[in-house]
Amino acid sequence: MNRNLWLFLLLTVGATFLLLGFFGREVYRQAPPLPNRVVTPDGRVLFTQDDILTGQQVYQSIGGQQVGTVWGHGAYVAPDWSADQLHREITGLLDLWAQREAQRPYAGLDGERQAALRERVTRAMRTNTWDAASGDVTVSADRALVMAQVAGHYDALFGASDEPAVIKLRDAYALQDRAIPDPRRRIQLTAFFWWTAWSCGTERPGNTVTYTNNWPHEPLIGNLPSSANLLWSIISVVVLIAAIGALVYWQSYHQEEERLAAPTRDPLDGTALTPSMKATLAYGGAVIALFLAQIGFGILTAHYGVEGRGFYGFDLSVWLPYAVTRTWHIQLGIFWIATAFLAAGLFLAPVVGGREPRFQAAGVWFLLVALVVIVVGSLAGEWSSIMQRMGLDAGFWFGHQGYEYVDLGRFWQLFLIVGLVLWLGLMVRGLWPALTAPVAAGDPEGQSRKQLLALFVGSSVAIGLFYGAGLMYGARTHMSVMEYWRWWVVHLWVEGFFEVFATVAISFIFTRLGLVSARSATRAVLFATAIFLLGGIPGTFHHLYFSGTPVSIMAIGAVFSALEVVPLVLVGHEAWKNRQLGQAAPWAAAYRWPIACFLAVAFWNLVGAGVFGFLINPPIALYYLQGLNTTPVHGHTALFGVYGMLSIGMVLFIFRRATAGREWKDGALRLAFWSLNIGLALMVLLSLLPVGLWQAHESIERGLWSARSAEFMQQDAMQTLRWLRAVGDTIFAVGGAALAWFALGLWTGWSIRKG
Repeated sequence: MNRNLWLFLLLTVGATFLLLGFFGREVYRQAPPLPNRVVTPDGRVLFTQDDILTGQQVYQSIGGQQVGTVWGHGAYVAPDWSADQLHREITGLLDLWAQREAQRPYAGLDGERQAALRERVTRAMRTNTWDAASGDVTVSADRALVMAQVAGHYDALFGASDEPAVIKLRDAYALQDRAIPDPRRRIQLTAFFWWTAWSCGTERPGNTVTYTNNWPHEPLIGNLPSSANLLWSIISVVVLIAAIGALVYWQSYHQEEERLAAPTRDPLDGTALTPSMKATLAYGGAVIALFLAQIGFGILTAHYGVEGRGFYGFDLSVWLPYAVTRTWHIQLGIFWIATAFLAAGLFLAPVVGGREPRFQAAGVWFLLVALVVIVVGSLAGEWSSIMQRMGLDAGFWFGHQGYEYVDLGRFWQLFLIVGLVLWLGLMVRGLWPALTAPVAAGDPEGQSRKQLLALFVGSSVAIGLFYGAGLMYGARTHMSVMEYWRWWVVHLWVEGFFEVFATVAISFIFTRLGLVSARSATRAVLFATAIFLLGGIPGTFHHLYFSGTPVSIMAIGAVFSALEVVPLVLVGHEAWKNRQLGQAAPWAAAYRWPIACFLAVAFWNLVGAGVFGFLINPPIALYYLQGLNTTPVHGHTALFGVYGMLSIGMVLFIFRRATAGREWKDGALRLAFWSLNIGLALMVLLSLLPVGLWQAHESIERGLWSARSAEFMQQDAMQTLRWLRAVGDTIFAVGGAALAWFALGLWTGWSIRKG
């Protein structure tokens, strides 16, 4: 039964992971070299590989990708340091030569002389002087002089300089004073910045593109989109159109999902809450508390973008700099969404298994305590690292890893993996009776339930284990290799297997409610999972086009990431189906708000993951858009719109079962639902998207360095657009507060209708 679909799924997973592994080897093999030394022609050593790697650790210690970006990955208030370093070095050389030869700055020369100097600086920057035998990179004396000037600029910026121009720049970058008190660390940081820029401006041996495939856009040295970039962008669009056509054709001839005659009463009404199921109510409370905290730090983080280091006149950066608030904002988002998923699994396990295993409740409570320790400990460690209260090695282990979405220190990361394994164990022991129960040969519905259960367990195993990919790199691992493994966590764990788990969990809910047959639900889940993973697993590479990877990564990422959009074509059908299920019987109205959240998931899947995701997917689009505010447009609408609304829906389902038989006063819940969705839309449409598109125009016209520069971002009109985010943020915050008020009312009784 469903043999072909199972075969399709297994072949898809096997083949796509083979692709991910094979081309991952190419990431290792063709990563930009880390020079043993950077020297001048007369043998003077400017810095060593140890300086570069220690500088990488310094960057991690101050928040890393929460303080600007490197190779386009990270936060968006401070500059992209690789693009900024590259541009400062180029313009420094042009001015040096212009002053030496014409006694005037480069901007004061006529067009012919400027063109000659641009050709000269292009040769100087793009020529690869790395010697494979010695491992040294040789730079000219002029370039060494300019490198020292740029290093001095960063030394002042991250140090204690009180020059008005430097202070103004710190305000524009939301960077606290004395971000790096140790002068030796500041010098090592500049070595790391230089190497990231060198990779962007230096051609691969025997090639005409740089190590980062000519990213970032920098017209002064001919950093323009490569022919491969354009070619694979065209192919990705063609693949998308063809795949959508094939899916629509398949759907036209696919048998409509079988719905059962709705039961006369809620099938779950006879299910008593076990002690472990009651314990998941505390998880729901933790989810909402963490959600409120995330909203608060999100508002503060967004405000730093317009007021630098202050909050309506109060200088909070002394204790809560931007790097801290943004780190906490992102980490809290992951924590509360993951906690909701864990709660849903733990709640459903006894329902599906049919009994409560011994000590299950104790295990569920112990896991919650462990999660609280991880949250509090990791957030405190991140603060200590950013405030430079830790050594570099200790900071990586107990403070801040410096990489977006996996910011928490390695110790806390290991602790979280142990917690996920514990959760997996609790899940399996709860589901074990159902897993081992025999199914009659002539019972297709029972066989389908067993297969759906196998998918549920498989997705739980993936959530429990795939976070471990974040252990595959260390503090001094090459940036290209680190990015490869980091996106295993961010893309495969968060965007991939969370999606699979969610699909299976929703199907479980509807089948348990008797609204959909297990047979049709299993077919739908098998097909949806295979289609999603077909594009999603190798589509991981679309994050790595410009991270020091070869063209083959761009080819695989462009083609397969286009396929990620294909299943979203049917979200309208999914939304209609869920709405119909919610109206199937009078008692189903009790699940109105969980189902409404599932409807919102379908909408934001199309808009956030589909429209805004594909906006930045093709290589030619991402070439100009990587590192701009178009990325958080996709991030907010996909992460909260899809996984956030889904998490709220699952928590509301748990609350609904805990208050079975009692009618809700849902006025606050209605306000919460609409405020969260409208606030998210306004946050994007009034601020993030206009800012991102304006930056995109500047990036195309002049280069990424300009689109991220303080001069561009501090324009009055740009500041107005950034202030407008307060409209959406405020409405969104009202939604969060209303949700918390409703949840509190379930405990106190004011959200329950009397009589």
